[in-house]
Amino acid sequence: MNTYEEYIQEIEERKKQGLSPKPIDGSELIAEVIAQIKDSGNEHRKESLNFFIFNTLPGTTSAAEGKAAFLKEIILGSSVVEEITPTFALELLSHMKGGPSVRVLLDLALGDDESIAREAAEVLKTQVFLYEADTDRLEEGFKAGNAIAKDILESYSKAEFFTRLPEVDEKIEVVTYIAGEGDISTDLLSPGNQAHSRSDRELHGKCLISEKAQEEITALKEEHPDKRVMLIAEKGTMGVGSSRMSGVNNVALWTGKQASKYVPFVNFAPIVAGTNGISPIFLTTVSVTGGIGIDLNNWIKKLDADGNTVLDGNGDPVLEQTYSVETGKVLTINTKEKKLYEGDKELVDISPALTPPITQTNW
Repeated sequence: MNTYEEYIQEIEERKKQGLSPKPIDGSELIAEVIAQIKDSGNEHRKESLNFFIFNTLPGTTSAAEGKAAFLKEIILGSSVVEEITPTFALELLSHMKGGPSVRVLLDLALGDDESIAREAAEVLKTQVFLYEADTDRLEEGFKAGNAIAKDILESYSKAEFFTRLPEVDEKIEVVTYIAGEGDISTDLLSPGNQAHSRSDRELHGKCLISEKAQEEITALKEEHPDKRVMLIAEKGTMGVGSSRMSGVNNVALWTGKQASKYVPFVNFAPIVAGTNGISPIFLTTVSVTGGIGIDLNNWIKKLDADGNTVLDGNGDPVLEQTYSVETGKVLTINTKEKKLYEGDKELVDISPALTPPITQTNW
């Protein structure tokens, strides 16, 4: 049994668990997939094309190395695949985000074919995951008088990889989901005892909160297909604990947006909230994932006539609700005004959630 046959067998086993085919990350399997694509009469060619385009992990995996190399062959014309034109091959490279894909794009941009070089340069201008070895190549090209290298460096100096991004929607409609009352630990979002599955994002996603919660989130998405689900820590802080990256990944998997149709189970832009805000380190991770973390302030301490905090029988502060975020409530985030609304009613100012932090450098 070869590696591909073992992969097909694994797919059948995963079906029994309600899982999709695991994304390809190994060099041996992607090599067999590519060989079957090149063989026009191969019985597995159609499914191999699908795995190659839609189910191969990008970044620095060994599978990405093989995928990038094959896409380079297609762009240069040394391999011809009817279903993958050179233009489509460049599009696929643009979604691979760093590692071998950037090396291939640099090979093309600094190569002898001016037409290909210019197309590759336009893709490179959108990429941000470059190593020092990659920028060294651009520097060498610039010093040698390469106009394409100069063009790419000028684009980077203007931060066009950022300024050319689409504008954030002025209004984002969300539907609320209370994940729990009190502080929400990252261990609820990504349990430490399931750490072994974190590399398998779909499988690990099944440990978010509970099966019941997952069903409820799915139902909300189906009921409100044009809205985003906002995960909430009612009367608490969202994201306390150490499993921040895998926790955010799981929240994004269930409530975020798909980062690329060519990259499976990698979502971004989750929206989370807490009565007492978001744990700082969790908030940072949400932000770098393109998400929004909101301090709701929807419960406040009750004060007596003298302005003192009212305590309950256990000596804890008595809380008063200023507005409801019960599960299923539709709210609107206005990113221009930086406020949270229910209909036309302003609920809370969320400027901190939508304002970049100020950094200070001591020279």
